[in-house]
Amino acid sequence: MRLYEYMGKDLFRTYGIPVPQGVVATSPAAAELANMKPPVVLKAQILSGKRGKGGGILFASTPQEIKAAAERLLSAPINGYRVNKVLIEERLDIARELYLAITVNRSLQAPVILASAQGGMDIEEVPAEAILTRPLEVAIGLPSYAAREVASFLALPSELKPEFAALLQNLYRLFREKDAELVEINPLVITTNGQLVAADAKVIIDDDALFRHPELVRVEEVSEAEAKARQYDLAYVELDGDIGVLANGAGITMATLDTLQYYGGRARNFLDIGGGASVEKVAAALEIIFASRPKALFVNIFGGITRCDDVATALVEVKKRHGLPVPVVIRMVGTNEEEGVRILRANGLDAYTRMEEAAQKVVEIAENAA
Repeated sequence: MRLYEYMGKDLFRTYGIPVPQGVVATSPAAAELANMKPPVVLKAQILSGKRGKGGGILFASTPQEIKAAAERLLSAPINGYRVNKVLIEERLDIARELYLAITVNRSLQAPVILASAQGGMDIEEVPAEAILTRPLEVAIGLPSYAAREVASFLALPSELKPEFAALLQNLYRLFREKDAELVEINPLVITTNGQLVAADAKVIIDDDALFRHPELVRVEEVSEAEAKARQYDLAYVELDGDIGVLANGAGITMATLDTLQYYGGRARNFLDIGGGASVEKVAAALEIIFASRPKALFVNIFGGITRCDDVATALVEVKKRHGLPVPVVIRMVGTNEEEGVRILRANGLDAYTRMEEAAQKVVEIAENAA
């Protein structure tokens, strides 16, 4: 269960982790009347990354600007999510931005500290050599020398190291006591007056451990696309890549995402149409994917209960009704494969038989797209 930023920061306060002064508003009028001295930053409270790029973070210097910014954030979806709350915080004077997180490394079967001096950006965009990965032993916890290692890697001034060590210990205590899968501060700010402040908070709690935490408010938020996917019983998850993915079966869908990444591509979504998908269901899935505006679409079908000719018919129907807004690469093998390929070719489409070959092609198309 992922928590909203303001909820994560409430936990941070409880655990002694410094956060900016802030209030939550649910209307423009409440935002204007909030007891916050400008300048401030207003953040849309949604369970989605890349809020800044999506227009979900605004700045204001007067009460009137605060109201206008809140009205703007609350009036339209951000990254496909309706905004019901806005966090209004003091604007920090920033000297440095760091990245700090504790998460579960399933390969190591242990918690790990992730740290980087390049904070304030997506951690996926930071070079591997600029990220410290420090495994921890659960039986030992977070020893003081591990905190010193992280502080040294971040090149913190000596006067800040004790404060940072205490912050890291508190973050680990939150991680363990709340059964978290991830606690992340991005950025962890060093202000111009030499203070450490968690400017953002991302907290994900293990769903299987929620029964141990009745004190936590249950959070569930879906985008408009995810809500529509549920109507058609589609397994759909929004991602941050640029290649739409439609496949049948959780295993092959995951393999498709991995194969795209292997060849240098990134999926825009995970969408599993399941077994025995009807033409209407496949058409709805395609509509959902196209609405996310990918640069290309990869259809990867291993026909079993889901027949290749049904998927081909759905693709052709969508093409006839609405057109195909982006290039489509199809890999199709299995039940009624020959009929499916015949339907595609009769309507100006074709299909690969090897997933690797199709994946390479769609990655190439996405890379060359404007």
